[in-house]
Amino acid sequence: MSYEDIRFEVGNGIAIIELHRPEHLNAYSGKMGVELGDAYRACDDDDAIRAVVVTGAGSAFCAGADMAAGEDTFASQDPGTFSAAGVDPPAWEVRKPVIAAMNGHAVGIGLTLALQCDMRIVANEGKYGVLQVRRGVMPDAYSHWTLPRLVGLERAADLLLTGRKIKGAEAVEMGIASRALPAEQVLPAALEIATDIASNTAPLSVAVTKRLLWESPNLTRAEVGHRETELHHHLMGRADAVEGPMAW
Repeated sequence: MSYEDIRFEVGNGIAIIELHRPEHLNAYSGKMGVELGDAYRACDDDDAIRAVVVTGAGSAFCAGADMAAGEDTFASQDPGTFSAAGVDPPAWEVRKPVIAAMNGHAVGIGLTLALQCDMRIVANEGKYGVLQVRRGVMPDAYSHWTLPRLVGLERAADLLLTGRKIKGAEAVEMGIASRALPAEQVLPAALEIATDIASNTAPLSVAVTKRLLWESPNLTRAEVGHRETELHHHLMGRADAVEGPMAW
């Protein structure tokens, strides 16, 4: 697929997906959503890709929906074709870790798409928020599921029902991100994590661990134990399970 609203490159086992509409602060477009989904599928299909980093071009990660259409930005859509998901597949369905390097502002769907990733690093200078209730619509991209999993119902309500913005430090305090760094350090830090994963982990082990991690909130303790045992049987005896102890 030829991309226009994103950039996609792969090297040393790491895919970098850059939201690329810098003249619009990488505001989300329908084309961006389609292209991001295609890039996610490519990452999932390519065994040479071991980790994925999503970032933004220029000074922002994603400024939310492109509202250049003014009053028609949120006009009625065809119920048969419209989805609030933002991207298909979501990042959690990619069998490789997906890290959001949020190098600047991420608001609206810019933040809710990042919530679908496995890890997030934010910029100290950035502003972050799910502003949709201030725009006459509502939070999207599964954020009513992802955000409470990260921060709990009370803090999710604080963000989703007010639409307020927070800075990088508060995003870490709330549990939305693991680190807040100066903007210029965000992408290098994400690439450092991705490089460690690509160099030092077994891909199948990471894939099944990621899958169970996302499934676990909907499972009982006993079901998690059963799944862990099943997946151990799937992994044990394979080449990676031999190489790992021998390398140690």
